[in-house]
Amino acid sequence: MTSPNERGEDREDCDGGEDGLRRFARIWSRTISPATQTSLTRAELEDFLHPLAVRLGEALHAHPFTPSAGREVGRALVDEAHCTSPDALPHVLGVVESYLVLYAAGLAPAAGVPGALGVDETRSRCARLQHALAAGFAFAVRERTLGEQESLSRAALAAQTAVEEALHASETRFRAVFKDATIGIGIADMSGRLRDANGALARMFGRSEEEMRRRNLNDWVHPDDAPEVWRLHRELARGRRDHFRVEKPYQRPDGTMLWTNLTVSLLRDAEGEPRYQLALMEDVTERRLLHLRLRYEATHDELTGLPNRTLFAERLERILSPGGGVRRFGLCYLDIDGFKAVNDSLGHAVGDQLLVAVAERLQSCTTAPAHLVARIGGDEFAVLMSDPQDTEEVTCLARSLLAALATPISVDGRELSVRASIGIVEGASGRLEPAEVLRSADITMYRAKDAGGNRYALADPDSEARAIDRHSLTNHLPGALERDEFFLEYQPLIRMSDGQVDGAEALVRWKHPVHGRLGPDRFIPLAEHTGLIVPLGRWVLEQAVSQACTWAGGQPLRVNVNLSPRQLHHPDLVPDTIAVLEAAGVAPSSLCLEVTESALISADEDELKPLWQLADLGVDIALDDFGTGYSNLANLRRLPATTLKLDRSFTQGLQRHPADPVDLTFVEGIVSLAHALGLAVTVEGVETESQADQLRQLGCDTAQGWYYARPAPPGEFAKDWARAG
Repeated sequence: MTSPNERGEDREDCDGGEDGLRRFARIWSRTISPATQTSLTRAELEDFLHPLAVRLGEALHAHPFTPSAGREVGRALVDEAHCTSPDALPHVLGVVESYLVLYAAGLAPAAGVPGALGVDETRSRCARLQHALAAGFAFAVRERTLGEQESLSRAALAAQTAVEEALHASETRFRAVFKDATIGIGIADMSGRLRDANGALARMFGRSEEEMRRRNLNDWVHPDDAPEVWRLHRELARGRRDHFRVEKPYQRPDGTMLWTNLTVSLLRDAEGEPRYQLALMEDVTERRLLHLRLRYEATHDELTGLPNRTLFAERLERILSPGGGVRRFGLCYLDIDGFKAVNDSLGHAVGDQLLVAVAERLQSCTTAPAHLVARIGGDEFAVLMSDPQDTEEVTCLARSLLAALATPISVDGRELSVRASIGIVEGASGRLEPAEVLRSADITMYRAKDAGGNRYALADPDSEARAIDRHSLTNHLPGALERDEFFLEYQPLIRMSDGQVDGAEALVRWKHPVHGRLGPDRFIPLAEHTGLIVPLGRWVLEQAVSQACTWAGGQPLRVNVNLSPRQLHHPDLVPDTIAVLEAAGVAPSSLCLEVTESALISADEDELKPLWQLADLGVDIALDDFGTGYSNLANLRRLPATTLKLDRSFTQGLQRHPADPVDLTFVEGIVSLAHALGLAVTVEGVETESQADQLRQLGCDTAQGWYYARPAPPGEFAKDWARAG
């Protein structure tokens, strides 16, 4: 309600007809604005209320009078001005009561307005307009409230309908997925009893869905289950784990095996308590069978069906590991002697059939489950034993293997004899690595093969060390020549008639960066085996011929150079030798090539042709190590040799006093035969004065040995030669 002062001020504002209604609307907007929820500004609200004030003013003076305009104004305040607060109505009615009366008074007869109302009539009409406005206001508020409630109800109903439809759709989708899924799905309570199972799960087990619902997850136990599986399941059943995944086998009713990838998840209620177990099973039986097949093919030899090197290595590593549960092991490493000749002469098809037969015989010797027979590769087999009682048990097995192969094997109508070499390694597990065991077995097997084959040999640390040393030297050989690690020493050849130096034998040495000074017996066989002897021999020839020119004031001294069997068969022997002599500017007679008796005696005419060519040029040819080859002495006439070098083994008996009469007779016979054939005789290994005197008396031409001088570098040799001269 307004105060008297406000009324006094407003009385003046309300005078003046239309201007009074404008001022009425302004005051009205200022009064009800705080209680309305409209977004209109004060000026916009004033503009909205002005027509309503005009409508009330017109209704107040209408003839006949009707209060319906008040109802319309009340509804407009709610519907259009959003004046819905209950606190707004008293302010609205107060303004109408105060200012309509003042407005009517401003239009009194004193003002000269015809048809002016009296005071009582004015108040009566104002009251009826107020009542009508209040009724219209209340009716509009009620309708608005009912409309909002209906909208809320419709929204709630629509939301409930949407939820139900979504739930139904979700349930439909779940049932479709559950029913049509290709993986098995089962839902069980916390006791393990299946509450529901889909068709895929039932088909996996060969049962109906109804039968599956009578099963319990805890009953699906298989002997191959790992303890870890049931530990995980117990943790899930107790709520300590939300899910786990394992590969698990099951036994079908028909006895076949079902392999699955099993995923079990825990389903909790709204309070987080475990309620159900959800099991998802994927049938991986075919995949596992394929994996096993591929695994078998990857670990077994295609030809013989035996375990291959991969599976053998896995078993060996498991046996040798400290925690493998095996105290001792035994290994027989077997290689067929001369198998390459079978392939080369009879063909690989026959060789394959022979390998299959050998595999069968080896398997027949090892019936114990702890024995593993494997084909390592090519013609190599291995038999691995777990916990043999002692070395004798392993050697007994090796003898059985050799005995099983002793009977000829029939292949394509041919009777093929089979010989084999076996290397045996036996010892305690946990001490050696697999690579060390295989290396030891391989070295031992080749030691048995070098001893003639068709036998076994036991691993020996010293022999292995020598074999490893040979292997190391072989690997180092190719670079040694490039690094200038070889050097020559010279041992004089003494004329026994006057004691003068007749020549010198060039002897190659190797200054190894690790092993130090190595004699030719350590590396020449390796160089011969690898083929390095050809470039090494040419280097020795170049160095020796060049060195011979620098002694004795430039007077060339005959130099003896050893020629290996591989060099003898090399096609460039003749041109290389001529090139070396021409480069040094010395006569061919200054060179003597020493060839072992065994290499020359077994050579045919074509193989001897290069030596004949060199001999025709004037190069001397010496038959080295004579007497060790059991040669036919009549063959000496077809050889291009000019000198026989008698092996030291036949002159050692001359070192004693009195000399061995048998050795005296032998040497005397050789010297006589050689001289009769026009050959000079050189004796090696002269170490005593009495030995030298005996050889001189027997007619030997030249000699060499420690009695005269040890091999020495070129500088020391020159000094010794000068003193001897």
